[in-house]
Amino acid sequence: MMTTTLRVLLILVSVTTMFLMMRRIRQSKVQIESAIFWIVLALVLVVFSIFPGVADFAAHCLGIYSTANFLFLFAIFVLIVKVFYMTIHISQLETRIKELVQQMAIEEKLSEEKLSEDAASSGKTAAEAGTKERTRQGADFRREDAR
Repeated sequence: MMTTTLRVLLILVSVTTMFLMMRRIRQSKVQIESAIFWIVLALVLVVFSIFPGVADFAAHCLGIYSTANFLFLFAIFVLIVKVFYMTIHISQLETRIKELVQQMAIEEKLSEEKLSEDAASSGKTAAEAGTKERTRQGADFRREDAR
C-alpha cells in the first residue's frame, strides 16, 4: 500500500509536470509530440496516486512486494524507453545534418566552379568574380537572419 506522503508527492509532481508542459507548449518552446509523452506519464502517475489500488494490483501481478518499488521500477522502465527513442531520433537528425552539410558543400563547390568559368570567359580573375558573389551571398544570409 502507498503511504499518504507518497501519494501527495506523486500528485504534486504530476500536476507540476503537466503545468510546465502546457506552459512550454503555449510558449512554443517544446513540440507537442514531445510534450505528449510527459503529459501522459503525469496522468498515469495521477491515476496511480488517486487510485492506489491500480498500482497495488500491477505490483502484485508482477510479483513486486512494495508498491513504491513498483512505481520506481515503472518510472525507470519508462525513462529507459524514452531515452532509447530519443537516441534513435538524435541518430536520424545527425544523419540528416551530415547529408545537408554534404549537399551544401557540393553546391558551394559547383558555385565556385561556375564563378571560375564565368571569370575566365569574361577576362576577370576568379578572385574578382568571387568577391562579387560572396558579397551577394552575404546579403542573402543577412536577409535570412533578419527573418
